[in-house]
Parts: sequence; C-alpha cells; structure tokens
Amino acid sequence: MNIGEVATRSGVPAKTIRYYEDIELIESAERASNGYRSYGEDAVHTLRFVARARNLGFTVEECRGLIALYRDKARASADVKRIAEGHIAEIDKKIEELRSMRATLANLASRCHGDDRPDCPIIDELASMNAAHCGASTK
Repeated sequence: MNIGEVATRSGVPAKTIRYYEDIELIESAERASNGYRSYGEDAVHTLRFVARARNLGFTVEECRGLIALYRDKARASADVKRIAEGHIAEIDKKIEELRSMRATLANLASRCHGDDRPDCPIIDELASMNAAHCGASTK
C-alpha cells in the first residue's frame, strides 16, 4: 500500500511517517517499480503502536526502546513495566511543576487590580523573577 493509505489506516500523517523513516524509528518502505514507497500491514501496526505511545507522552527515543521490546517475543514484561513506571514518575513530576506554576499565577492574578492603571503586581513579579533567575542586576 502507498503512504497515503498507510497514513489513513494508521492515523499518522504522511509527513510524520517520512520523518520516522528518516530518523530510523521505523523501517524504510520498499520502493515499487514506479519509485513510490510500498508498505506492508506490519507498517500500519508499528505506526499505530508509535502513535499510541506518543499520545501517552513517550519520547521518540522511548518509542524506539518500546518498539524493540514489542518486536522481541522473548522480552520480559518487567522491562516494559520499568519503562512505563519511569514515564509515570516523569508525568507526576510535570504535574507537580504545573500545579506550582498555577498556584503562583493564581496568586499573582489575585493581587492584580485589573484596572487601567499601569502598576501591575504580575509584571512586577515577573520582572523580579527574571532578574533572580537570570542573575541579572536590578540596578
């Protein structure tokens, strides 16, 4: 099947399929006599697998490892679980970071009058945070 059909059946855009081939995440397709890519059913399954993994937030490199485990029928499920648990820990960390960012922004927004005066505690705090985080002087 051609790249358009594989894209439709896998739900992965043709441009992304070409990218995955370029970075060798998936195997390059055979070329038909007319020069067009020709894919088998395995490509559709692999692309669906990658799409599901990417939708769960796995990086391309993590997907590379997951594909290797997917293809390894002698794999230990403990290896797959270790990857999933590591990813869960990363997600939990991001959730905590997002909660902290939200709390900070909510606090700043609650202190802002939101009127037509130029003084704004949000801008003031961002300016002071910028100086503190960048090591810039406030003089």
